[in-house]
Parts: sequence; structure tokens; C-alpha cells
Amino acid sequence: MSQTDTRVGGVEAPPTLGDGRRPYWTSRRRDQLTGYLFIAPQLLGSVLFVILPLLLVVWYSLHEWNVLAGTFDFVGADNYAALADDPNLGPVLRATGLFSVGLVVLNLGLALLLAVLLNQKLRGTIVFRTLFFSPVVVSLVAWTIVWGFLLQDNGGLNGLLDTVGVDGPNWLRGEGSAMLSVIVVQVFKNVGLNMVLFLAALQGVPAELYEAAEVDGASRMRQFWRITVPLISPTILLTSIITVVGSLQVFAQIAVLTQGGPGTSTTVLVYYLYQQAFQFHHFGYGATLSIVLFGIVLALTVLQWQMRKRWVFHES
Repeated sequence: MSQTDTRVGGVEAPPTLGDGRRPYWTSRRRDQLTGYLFIAPQLLGSVLFVILPLLLVVWYSLHEWNVLAGTFDFVGADNYAALADDPNLGPVLRATGLFSVGLVVLNLGLALLLAVLLNQKLRGTIVFRTLFFSPVVVSLVAWTIVWGFLLQDNGGLNGLLDTVGVDGPNWLRGEGSAMLSVIVVQVFKNVGLNMVLFLAALQGVPAELYEAAEVDGASRMRQFWRITVPLISPTILLTSIITVVGSLQVFAQIAVLTQGGPGTSTTVLVYYLYQQAFQFHHFGYGATLSIVLFGIVLALTVLQWQMRKRWVFHES
């Protein structure tokens, strides 16, 4: 059946079939289908690897799943009620908060300091940029194992201290030093990534602003706080969100260096979740802890995103 075209007021109307009906596959529908086909892989991946696992975790948290006994019993909100009676949950949350705060403060502070120093037009800055960024591409487990040997009681760090007459502690077994050691290892591992992001932001600040500030008599420190920080605040927001979320997901460093000890001083929430689910086989309670972790990450991310209106330049 042939298609016919009509013109109304000099404008070409949509093509119609011989009996007056419009064809189904119009150009608009073809364009829509093309768009859906382009987003289909990403959409399918999000459904299979994000949405579906989240729904399954919620479903598992309502059950008590004993893999060894082969039972899968519905217990409703019992696992959530058990959170209030868990004596280890309080220390675990405190350890998680301490690790996150220490990591974020040290990582962002050191990364910004290194970026400012490397932004100077001096010789050898390319070499130092490479040195500081190289740990980012090193295998996390390999990096952690090497640091484990260095931080042992008779390891390389204490051997270095012994040469100057200092008796170093057992870094990974002390109540106070274990958490500090894990934080420092993680900071050195990832500080290069934030450094590169800060460096790119610093190089985007117009030099004319600094020249005008110097003419007005502004000091270097005043220029930093009044010009540099506001203009790189979007990058500060990005790095803070990345670092906070990463600090709440730390696992390999704890598993390799301290196994959560001594006591529960370095048992962060992810490692405690692993213990409950895969060591003690409390999969239902482990799923419940993962819901708690998801809620914390979501709340902190939303909070930081809302705070951008107050301290991120050009946001309102």
C-alpha cells in the first residue's frame, strides 16, 4: 500500500498510508528506539548489578539463612531488632567514624598541600608528580602486604628507628597505633589521586586574579583563602565525596594488616559485616549490616551534596 503526502498551509504533513492511516514506524518512533538501544546496556547493567542486588540484600535481611544447615527462615524485623542488642556495634561504628574522619582530613589536607607545591613552576615537579601518583596504580593487596612487613614489631620502620636509638612500638598491635597505621597506609595509597584532581583545578584558576590581588596588596595566604579555595571548591566537593565513600568501604587493608584487632579497635563496619556473614555464617544479620552501611553512605553523600549550596562557588 503506497504512502501519500499532504501539505497543510505550505507545511508538509506526516506521511499517511493509502487508507488514511499513519504508519507505525514514524521517524520520531525510530529516533526513540535508537535512543533506547543506546542506553539499554547501561540500563541492563544497572538493573542486574545495582538494583537487583540491593533488593536481594533487603530480602535476605528479613531471613535467617544458615548455609551449613541448609535453612532459610523468614524472621521479619528480628535482624534489625538485633542491632540494638549487639554489644559490638557501638565500638564498630566508632572505629568506622574514627577511620573515616582521619582518612578524609589527612588525605584531603595532604593532597591539597602537595598540589599547591607541585603547581609551582620549579624543576623536577614532573618527577614528584609521578612518584606521588604511582601508589594509586599499585595493587592494593600488594601495597598493604609490603606495609605489613614494614610495620611489624621487627619490621623496617622500627629497624630505621632503632638506628637513631628509638624503640618503636608494635604498630599493628597497639590499641592506639593500629588505627593510625591503617589510616596512614590508606592515605599514602590514594593521596595521589586527589592530588592530581586538585592540581588540575589549580591550573584552571586564572592568573589575572592573583595579579590583581597582588596589586591590591593581598598576601599569599589571603589569596589562597579568597581566590584559590573558592574557585577549586567544586573539586573539593568531588574529592570529599569520593574520599568519604571510599573510607566507608575499606576492607582489604583491615583484613591484611590487623584483622580488626587488637580487640575491635580497627573493626570497621565493612569488616564486621564480612565477619558476621562469611565467618560466623549469619548471612541475614550480615545483610542487615549492609543495609546500615548503605544508609550511612547515602545520608553522608546527600548531606555533602546539599552543603554545596553554602560553600561551593557558583552554586545557589
